Amino acid sequence: MLELDFMRLAFAVGAVVGVLAPAVGFFLVERRQSLVGDGLGHVAFAGVAAGYLLDVSPILAALCFTVLGALAIEWLRARAGAAGDQALALLFYTGIALGVVLVSRAGRLDAGLFQYLFGSILTVTWSDLWVVLALGATSLLVLGVLYRGLVGVVLDEEGSRVAGVPVSLLNAVVAVLAALTIGISMRIVGILLIAALMVLPVVAAQRVAWSLRSTLGLSMAIGLGSVLAGLTVSYYGDMPPGGTIVLFAAGIATVASFVGLPGRAR
Repeated sequence: MLELDFMRLAFAVGAVVGVLAPAVGFFLVERRQSLVGDGLGHVAFAGVAAGYLLDVSPILAALCFTVLGALAIEWLRARAGAAGDQALALLFYTGIALGVVLVSRAGRLDAGLFQYLFGSILTVTWSDLWVVLALGATSLLVLGVLYRGLVGVVLDEEGSRVAGVPVSLLNAVVAVLAALTIGISMRIVGILLIAALMVLPVVAAQRVAWSLRSTLGLSMAIGLGSVLAGLTVSYYGDMPPGGTIVLFAAGIATVASFVGLPGRAR
């Protein structure tokens, strides 16, 4: 399997996404915002459609749309007084409706669009790998540098605000990192499935971890393991890689829910 160049590329890109997605998803899940990734996926779909319509890179357009969408939902949640679920609903429906309209206008309801919806990790190129490595490493570095502040916001947002922590800025950073994660992960597991890779490893880790730091570490390990196992099984079983990866993550989360430490569910 590893004698094939496209499989080596798939494993390299998948490994980065497998670590990055749960690392960013950890802060969303701990803040009870598990569905943010799904909502941003809908916005990313609109971005891909806009890229087709404007004849620009669909990935670049999706990145721009998801970043703007992430900042918009954070603004709605924190400043406009909209409830979190209402802001998410607005993002969900606007994103998917705009995507449908733009795809129709572009006349691109074809196999190329489905690569972004469901993933096409076996078609990634060396240039894709370098982009994913650069953005992934930068995102992980930002999380590492801001870890203490981000955890403080997760544990006690109001207390952090009183202590002088720039809560709004940190929340915006998490939102932007979530958007970037979805943008660079579209080719791996697809727009419709990337939110699952951000959430399910964290859910599994919460059941067996003994601290926030161990939850984060286990989440990243489970995400990486799900990607590596999913790619291997999909290769030998002739199965779609994106769906297989998410099924592994879902299976681990299900097992963890039965064997996890008492009281770890949140």
